Amino acid sequence: MADGRNQTVIMEFIILGFGDLPDLQILLFLIFLVIYLATVAGNTLIVVLVVADQHFHTPMYFFLGNLSCLETCYTSAILPRLLISLLTGDKAMSVSGCIIQLYFFGSLACTECYLLAAMSYDRYLAICRPLHYSTLMNIRFCLQLAAASWLNGCLAVIILISFLSHVLFCGPNEINHFYCDVIPLMELSCSDTHLIILVDFILACVFILPPFLLTLTSYVCIIGTILRIPSITGRKKAFSTCSSHLIVVTIFYGTLMVVHILPKGDTLRDLNKVVSLCYTVLTPLVNPLIYSLRNREVKEALCKAVSKCGFHKNVQRFRDNNLA
Repeated sequence: MADGRNQTVIMEFIILGFGDLPDLQILLFLIFLVIYLATVAGNTLIVVLVVADQHFHTPMYFFLGNLSCLETCYTSAILPRLLISLLTGDKAMSVSGCIIQLYFFGSLACTECYLLAAMSYDRYLAICRPLHYSTLMNIRFCLQLAAASWLNGCLAVIILISFLSHVLFCGPNEINHFYCDVIPLMELSCSDTHLIILVDFILACVFILPPFLLTLTSYVCIIGTILRIPSITGRKKAFSTCSSHLIVVTIFYGTLMVVHILPKGDTLRDLNKVVSLCYTVLTPLVNPLIYSLRNREVKEALCKAVSKCGFHKNVQRFRDNNLA
């Protein structure tokens, strides 16, 4: 173990981000700015619809509203700092600021795992046990699942941060990523990190593995039940109720696993950075699109909302032109 007393303790990190593309900084800024604004607008719209429209006061949309709220916070923990870096060139971030970003990003990512598990369990009850659905998935149980998701996400990262706060960083201070993550931080530590790596592994097994296994088991049961439906129309209708959520789960867990399974060598470090964009930037962006474009109820609610805002004539003209 390196002796931190004989080394200079660094007070800030340099988040390299996409600094290896100096000629594309403005273009990247504009791209990420549009993505951020679209993400916040889309997810906020979903939350407003779920809260304001009585038709969306159901367990499925309750969890969707929670997920959209989380995605807004999730992307806000990363993209604003990245936008500042791309626009001004200021890549410095204090050690405390880096740990704070890690806390919010980590807790929200962990919470999303639990919310996705709750949504998959909701679809499992709706498809595999429809006669008991309204009894089992009641308002109280939905509130308990949502509260447990947010609480577990915060608790898991607080434990990790409490260990990480005692780590010394003595240089180098460059993080080859676009946000503060656990693995890049551990690589820069001059303290013994074996305990923290062990704690990180235990927390992943305790907090991340259970919701993943629950999600996986739910969809195995759902797919098995759908395949046993005799009519093709019935199978399509049953699958349409969970296809949007299955797409989101596949993107989120698929890219998350690729990042943590791939070797951490220098040749694959840039690939890890690109893949990380999928679950940190792409997933929050496409969630509203997936759930709205593939959902007739959401599209109808949007049309009604636009009509109430005084644009009903344009909406009617749009419908007439599509039907013509």
